[in-house]
Amino acid sequence: MATPVEVPKLGNTVEECLISRWMKRKGDPIAAGDVVAEIETDKATFEVTAPVDGILLETFFDEGVLAPVFTNLFVIGARGEAVDVFRPKNRSLTVERQVAAPINASVPIGAEDSIGATTVREWSAPSMSPRARRFADQHNFRPPEVQGSGPGGRILESDLRKLYQPPQPRAPGIRDRIARRMRESLATTAQYTLHASAEATGLLALRGRLKTSAAHSGITINDLVTLCVVDALLDVPSLNAEYIDGKIHEHADIHIGFACDTPRGLLVPVVRNAHTLAIDELAAQIKELSGQAVAGNISPDDLSGATFTISNLGGLGIESFTPLLNPPQVAILGVGALQIKPVRRHGEIAFIDAIGLSLTCDHQVIDGAPGARFLAVVKQKIETVELLCAL
Repeated sequence: MATPVEVPKLGNTVEECLISRWMKRKGDPIAAGDVVAEIETDKATFEVTAPVDGILLETFFDEGVLAPVFTNLFVIGARGEAVDVFRPKNRSLTVERQVAAPINASVPIGAEDSIGATTVREWSAPSMSPRARRFADQHNFRPPEVQGSGPGGRILESDLRKLYQPPQPRAPGIRDRIARRMRESLATTAQYTLHASAEATGLLALRGRLKTSAAHSGITINDLVTLCVVDALLDVPSLNAEYIDGKIHEHADIHIGFACDTPRGLLVPVVRNAHTLAIDELAAQIKELSGQAVAGNISPDDLSGATFTISNLGGLGIESFTPLLNPPQVAILGVGALQIKPVRRHGEIAFIDAIGLSLTCDHQVIDGAPGARFLAVVKQKIETVELLCAL
């Protein structure tokens, strides 16, 4: 019996995907698990595999076409089986859609239309993949000639990156969008930031021991700090909350978002139910999600739903900073660099290893004193992390 395979639903907000490449062709023999096609969203590329053995009887969309989710993409079966019953209805409407429609050539790059949206000059070039289009839009980049390396000459993001040279000064388009997001965050919240530091002696000692263990060598300082933050949220659940339409929604489950720098820009993967994970499980999920984000194949569902966010710039040498809230979350923790800090002990000056902590809260929900108390709990967890991990 013939088996149809649908375009998968790749996240709650994804309604259609680009058919970027067919790995198998009509009439090819297929084994279960074989990659039959590659599809794209605006952020990532995914593989569609065969669920059964058989012959690829029919493919219903050409490369470069946008196909709706839950629509039959291809059919596997025995030679001679009928496939018309599986053919998508209203397919022609989807096939005719253009992936990258040109914009009026008379409008200069950076000009604004009547609603304030930045527009770009028309570019006479073959169609682009969604990620290439996103890259071109973000950088206002329209080279005079591009040799697309994708199917049918389609321009891929990698093609543009090879040609792109950041202008001096940087073109305003991407900054305009970032500025708008920042203004929206600041306009809808009352943000303040508290700065502190925690002694990192035990943190570094534990990390040193873990590096010598084959089972735990992959656990990083960031993983250990994340574990401490999760445990602190269990003690102070008021910061594991969202503020929506004037109401505070405090969450029992802790879904930790963590800022991740990728070639496509800042993404925030989410570790769900982080409070149920041991340190090795937490570290493994952070590593897996980070790898997917950098590679560009992370699921959109793994980029949403955080109840609290951590942003770590310590690896870049930043000692303290002001992390920006991600509404409707009510708090975000910035983690700074390890540094030597003088402290007074028993009447004398001693030097310790310390790690910077910067907590931004929404004053509509969290007053200064509760924010400071939460930061003190995080500090205490970090300074006793060896007991917390029990490794």
